[in-house]
Amino acid sequence: MGFVVLILFLLLTFYEIKVLYSGGTYFKSPFDKEQLFLFDGPETFWVILYCTGIVALSANFGLDLMAIRLLVLEVLCLVAALKVGNSVMSTPMRIYALFLFWLIIGCFYSPAPFYGVRVFLKYTYPILIALAASAIVRNIEVGMKALLWARKIAVVSIVFFFVPGLNIIGGAVFWYATALAITYQFMCILSVALFFFTDEKRKNMIYAILFCIPCILWVFRTSIMGTALALMIFSFFKYKLKSLPVIFGVLILFIVAIFTIPAVKNKMFIDKSGKDVTALQEGKISFDDINSNGRFAMWEWSLDHFFVGKELTGSGTGNMQETFYAGRHPFIVKICHNDYVQMLCDNGLIGLVLFASSFLGIIFHCFIVFSRTKYGPPIKIFAVAAGASLGGMLLSMYTDNAINYTMATFSYPLGAYGMMLGLIRAQKVDY
Repeated sequence: MGFVVLILFLLLTFYEIKVLYSGGTYFKSPFDKEQLFLFDGPETFWVILYCTGIVALSANFGLDLMAIRLLVLEVLCLVAALKVGNSVMSTPMRIYALFLFWLIIGCFYSPAPFYGVRVFLKYTYPILIALAASAIVRNIEVGMKALLWARKIAVVSIVFFFVPGLNIIGGAVFWYATALAITYQFMCILSVALFFFTDEKRKNMIYAILFCIPCILWVFRTSIMGTALALMIFSFFKYKLKSLPVIFGVLILFIVAIFTIPAVKNKMFIDKSGKDVTALQEGKISFDDINSNGRFAMWEWSLDHFFVGKELTGSGTGNMQETFYAGRHPFIVKICHNDYVQMLCDNGLIGLVLFASSFLGIIFHCFIVFSRTKYGPPIKIFAVAAGASLGGMLLSMYTDNAINYTMATFSYPLGAYGMMLGLIRAQKVDY
């Protein structure tokens, strides 16, 4: 299977390079199936790149193919952005660039600079894909085609993971279930946005529900929480303060799900007896009752060893990851399941503040764009899909290392954000 995956990787990479320098490809319009549009080379490249972010192509023959694929995609994004030119660099993205510069500095005082480079590359992909999108996407048809094709590939991944016999292939071609579940947050929010801003109500509502099901069946608490928060943020984007009852309703549904879905309840609490909504109301449930699978102890150990005494700078980019990969810790896992803890341990409060400022700035920027009447429904779809899903992914980073799956997780909201910037630039209005 590994050899087949390697061939797929080479074919996909060759095809992406080929279309980037091609004369273009005809696509059916996402709005009128009878109408054809000629996408130029970079536009065709963008559609293929964006919709295949969920494709991991992992191989087990001593070669970290996913890391190689990430590096190749970063180079292609940079080449495409430079080839087209006129990329849009918003203020939050400038702050993110400072964060990346701080990661580079962290490599110089890190005991594990090689791992520091690996961490740096993972954090670099979101801004590179946003820059490529902002340079390439200048019309709605290209952006919508990329979104819709990305959703189609995500549906295919669900089929491969849930149809008996296909999961072996799915595990090699697509990302792990944990990464997919986080990625489905974006697909869910995209479908909800299309429900509100297009005429295909029934189809998009089915899609929205479909992308909520895997994280429930897999009992991934991280993704359940992330999806719930993303839906809350979407409601706030759409209805402002009037959304508070909706947000409260989603929160209630989330709490009810914890206590009424047996699989979720069994995974949530150490001792399930007496754990119900009444106990929560009476204050009889605390953090000590939550089954963290050793996360709390792992985070405390990590902070004590890498953060305490080095609060501002941390211990160096990649230091904590190298320690966990090498097994020099009292736990049985290779990742700490918390990107914020890793950020604090590696790059200190400076790194965390820069990262949080940039990503929260992107969410706020998306909210401002969504709220302005001068932008039409297409741009609003990109804005709310990027902003709301990014909020859910930021929550996911608290109990998982979502940045490890950056090619699937953060590429979709940041790609949508970049497309939003490109479309606004095309309208020649202030952003």
